[in-house]
Amino acid sequence: MYNPQLETFLRVADAGSFSKAAESLYITPTAVMKQINLLEASLDVKLFERTHRGLTLTKAGESLYQDAKYIVQYCKASVTRAKNAMEDEVPSVRIGTSPMTPAQLLIQLWPSIQLHCPDMKFEIVPFENTPENAREILAHLGTNIDVVAGVFDETMLSLRNCAGLELSREPFCCAVSVHHPLAAKDKLQIQDLYHQNLLLMHRGWSHYVDQLRDEILQNHSAIHVIDFDFYDTSIFNRCENSKDVLLAVPGWANVHPLLKMVPVAWDYSIPYGLLYSPAPSETVKRLLVTAKKVVKQNPVITFR
Repeated sequence: MYNPQLETFLRVADAGSFSKAAESLYITPTAVMKQINLLEASLDVKLFERTHRGLTLTKAGESLYQDAKYIVQYCKASVTRAKNAMEDEVPSVRIGTSPMTPAQLLIQLWPSIQLHCPDMKFEIVPFENTPENAREILAHLGTNIDVVAGVFDETMLSLRNCAGLELSREPFCCAVSVHHPLAAKDKLQIQDLYHQNLLLMHRGWSHYVDQLRDEILQNHSAIHVIDFDFYDTSIFNRCENSKDVLLAVPGWANVHPLLKMVPVAWDYSIPYGLLYSPAPSETVKRLLVTAKKVVKQNPVITFR
């Protein structure tokens, strides 16, 4: 399904040495080095810097590392699906999950969904939340992953070529380090953000964020807005390691253990629900109809 040298490459990158990777693969260091040399030769790129301190990835290696994890994961998943197809066909929904798109939403709904669809099964498919993976996965929902739970708006759906089912409106809150003075508050007033660095996704990512941005720029210029490009673990790490404040939603409370999500006294929120293919399978259609019905019947359900 894929070049097995890619898996060896991932082991070496994670271990930082040929010998440690060899131990985990139960082969000799020489065999590992030979595979890496063959991979570099076939790709015509240098993947590692070799020094007396060990191995570090080159920029080409860092790029391949992200893609190789995706390739290996999905090839293995495709084999699993092929094996499952040999058995009696059972309606199944593949739910993509990452730190920024946790499956908690569907896990909370699932007992109620199964009351309506007792034959339906679901499969959790983890993925790494990188810009490349996000583009690939959302543009090809229904291929390896059927649905992803997360925030969205019309702009994001159009850019990513997918559809969305809104199940709730999640209020924007602020993520701060547990050591930040604002972490002591149960709720923030917008004036509490004066003279703070507020990290916002760049203009054009979501018009809901842009509405809040415009409000701040027009009426609260004492707040220092800083743009960033993508919600991933690095932006949460930046928030924890600095005094910066990060615009977030309550559903991301478990992304970083040293961050606290603090609600803010403002009326800004963003749709939260399920992202799916514009041409969903019949099983996914059943899931969407049922999820909408369950939420309507249980308005107290929250996804936090």
